[in-house]
Amino acid sequence: MEGLIESIPMVGYRVKHISDAEAVEIWEIRNLIECLAARWACEKDRARLTRELRKNIALFEERISQGELTTLVDLDGQFHEIIARLSGGRRLLELAQSLRRYALRYRFESICLPDTSLRAIEGHKNILRAIENNDPEALSRAISAHLEQSKQDVLHYAFRGEEEKQREEGTKNMRHCGQDDQKKGE
Repeated sequence: MEGLIESIPMVGYRVKHISDAEAVEIWEIRNLIECLAARWACEKDRARLTRELRKNIALFEERISQGELTTLVDLDGQFHEIIARLSGGRRLLELAQSLRRYALRYRFESICLPDTSLRAIEGHKNILRAIENNDPEALSRAISAHLEQSKQDVLHYAFRGEEEKQREEGTKNMRHCGQDDQKKGE
């Protein structure tokens, strides 16, 4: 239903490969939805939102200092989940969860690296600061900047390997062609 697998006639199913263009689309839509969710959550209960996000950030920082980078994927998701849940919008929450599931296919690899996890926590802190300052414009900018950084990290770490593989494969094919041509000449 979510398009994460594809049917191959007479073979079965496989996990669908998503292009970098589709990843960009996911992050762009997330930006719109998460800005709306944050606005609604602030209007509904800014104090509760602030408390829950502070707890999440403290736990995130604790895990980074302990070197537990694999747990950061869950904490990053929880941060965004808190905002969507406290927005009070049931459909908005469903959309946000669905988009994060798509994004997680790529985000897992990048968030488990020290430099990207530090950038993620800084993005979360900037979002929290804007909420605490009751500044809707700064909040939108902070969410957009955080998601843009996340998107760039994903594009770098998740798709870099595909490009390198394609270049290597092209080089191999060129070598094979040259070897085949040599054999023909012999």
